[in-house]
Amino acid sequence: MYRPFPLFVGLRYTRAKRRNHFISFITVISLLGIVLGVTALITVLSVMNGFHKEVRARILGMASHAEIVSVSGGLKDWPAAIGKAMADPRVVGAAPFVESQVMLVNGQNVSGAILRAVLPEREGAVSDVGEHMVAGALEDLRPGEFGIVLGRELSYVLDVRPGDQVTVVTPQVTVTPAGTVPRMKRFTVVGLFEVGMGEYDRGVGLLHLRDGATLQRLDDAVSGVRLKLHDMDEAPAVSRELAGRLGGLFRVTDWTQSHRNFFSALKTEKRMMGLILFLIVAVAAFNIVSTLVMVVTDKQSDIAILRTLGAAPHEIMGIFIVQGAWIGTVGTLLGLAGGIALALNVETVVAGIERLFGVHFIDPDVYYISRLPSDLHWNDVGLIGVVAFLLTLLATLYPAWRAARVQPAEALRYE
Repeated sequence: MYRPFPLFVGLRYTRAKRRNHFISFITVISLLGIVLGVTALITVLSVMNGFHKEVRARILGMASHAEIVSVSGGLKDWPAAIGKAMADPRVVGAAPFVESQVMLVNGQNVSGAILRAVLPEREGAVSDVGEHMVAGALEDLRPGEFGIVLGRELSYVLDVRPGDQVTVVTPQVTVTPAGTVPRMKRFTVVGLFEVGMGEYDRGVGLLHLRDGATLQRLDDAVSGVRLKLHDMDEAPAVSRELAGRLGGLFRVTDWTQSHRNFFSALKTEKRMMGLILFLIVAVAAFNIVSTLVMVVTDKQSDIAILRTLGAAPHEIMGIFIVQGAWIGTVGTLLGLAGGIALALNVETVVAGIERLFGVHFIDPDVYYISRLPSDLHWNDVGLIGVVAFLLTLLATLYPAWRAARVQPAEALRYE
């Protein structure tokens, strides 16, 4: 008796047995629709987050969080640039590099590639390529020996193995009495790596920094300095601050600029997928509308009696809003619980389904991964829960408004 009248009657209606079993069936379908919609939305977004995290980790395992380059070409004073960068506590690693585009030739096999000359002892501070060596090691790159480490797919294209030699053809030309000829140099393959991204496995080779500088005639200069940060999301802010401290002779870029289009596409894909999956919740909300409309029709005599006893129209509205809100609340909570449980255990669930039916959803030879990654973001869970509840609450307004407009005399005429 101390509870608000609409809340008390609305909760009584939700617990009462339905005289119309069809209405009860539609109510259950509406509830299950919300549960399935919220569960599917959380699970799919978590899997997409996992894929995006996996791809980003693979890209940034070879690329750098930020790069310092000279605006005038070769970076000669690179030790000073490293010193200023490492003075920032957010920077955890720095290494120089020399980069160039070349042609790699082995007999009749030819392929374009990007050669990146590095210091093996420093490279581990800015990339994890050393952890993905399938033959040899980065330490096998020694100055003056002109060794090269190739991506595994690139070695297949060139048909070379560790110990074989490849010819590097650079864009620069050498003037000879016979005319101008491209500069060429023989390198010995000392190792292979596989990071799981075709862009790198198919098109990148690694040299020692001194060999790369000799090949490009840079003397003591380098192409730039690569940086690794404690938090990659701070790369834009760190880049701006470093550019200000280093002065006008240096230009600092970060991974959000060099891979902007790719990561923007991934973000857009996630938004659109979320919008499409929200349609499942919207369909369930439409079911709530139809359920409550039928309940209002079925309860017209009860509504009329409450009106004659003094219930105001807004109280009648409140009764049916409570009914719809109950369906939305229970469905959303069950969907959140199911979505969180499935997102946290999706790898185990998928593995069980694969064993049960003898199928493989993810071929490691195609996708470079053998499991379905999942990364649950709690802000996604909160947003999905709030929007799903508001959507179901919105669906109650029209039926509740119709209930408030019931005229007692018309409803009781034939009772």
